[in-house]
Amino acid sequence: MKKIIIDCDPGMDDSVAIIMASKSPDLDLLAITCVNGNYPVDVTSSNARKILELLGRDDIQVAKGMANPMIRKSPLDPFTHGEDGMANSNLPKPKLPLCSKHAVELLKDLIMANPNEITIVATGPLSNVGMLISQYPETIALIKEIVAISGAFGLNKASFLNATGDTPQSEWNVYVDPEASKVVYESGIPFTAIGLDVATNFNVDLSDKDIEKIKNSDNKEAKFLYNAIQFVGNLGFGAYCAVIDCMAVAYAIDEKLIECEKAHVGIETKDGLTLGMTVRDSRHHFAWEHLPYINMAVDADYEGFLQLLKKLVLR
Repeated sequence: MKKIIIDCDPGMDDSVAIIMASKSPDLDLLAITCVNGNYPVDVTSSNARKILELLGRDDIQVAKGMANPMIRKSPLDPFTHGEDGMANSNLPKPKLPLCSKHAVELLKDLIMANPNEITIVATGPLSNVGMLISQYPETIALIKEIVAISGAFGLNKASFLNATGDTPQSEWNVYVDPEASKVVYESGIPFTAIGLDVATNFNVDLSDKDIEKIKNSDNKEAKFLYNAIQFVGNLGFGAYCAVIDCMAVAYAIDEKLIECEKAHVGIETKDGLTLGMTVRDSRHHFAWEHLPYINMAVDADYEGFLQLLKKLVLR
């Protein structure tokens, strides 16, 4: 089993990603670390515990992390996940206590105890991971890999038509904390970025038959997903909005589901029109080879992804 930590900002799609990871026989979910992003960290750390209690997984520890980006104020998300941050699912207040450690400390301790074994699956802004690297650079060589929902690389129409940041061509997780993203991208840790080109692709589309099957399931997590799909539909968005972050978990389970290629990518940290952009240098000549060289998602087996999602949610 692959050891993972999910670093997240739930969020309905983060919540479904937690469901997938906790129910996968291929993953050992050691902990969930929460960060400011879709909502303040007090809300995201509460929501993570709510979804674990829904699943009956009180064995997984949850730690609260960064309440703000590394050096700037937190922006307001233009997209709503509902009053509770979970598509107005109205799950009860969690009884599961928070871990006594700050998320950055928990990440450090687990990585040091499991050298070269842990994959960090990051589905929110990279503030916790950026701070980990900055405060504890000795962990850099001990992290197996990072898989993140991160960036928009202009590979297809979905990349910018479905842009989630608050500048025209940015992705939310990078836009919230571009400085932390820059730290992580430049760290040298094996890094896979699943950008909006793949994660919000128009092929991430559950059929009416799929949605009906999810609706008619008796398990609580399927009902949670159905509610999220209905919620985003009422806002005029496709079902993909409810499962964006699930792509990172799917890749952690089965790398063959997502096609990647190496790319030089820089992060724009200047305020203005391009703040938070992930700039890919794909030139044949005069390329800026000093930019971080990352693993960038370019395509996916979307049918395979949706089959895995349905299998794990419904099992």
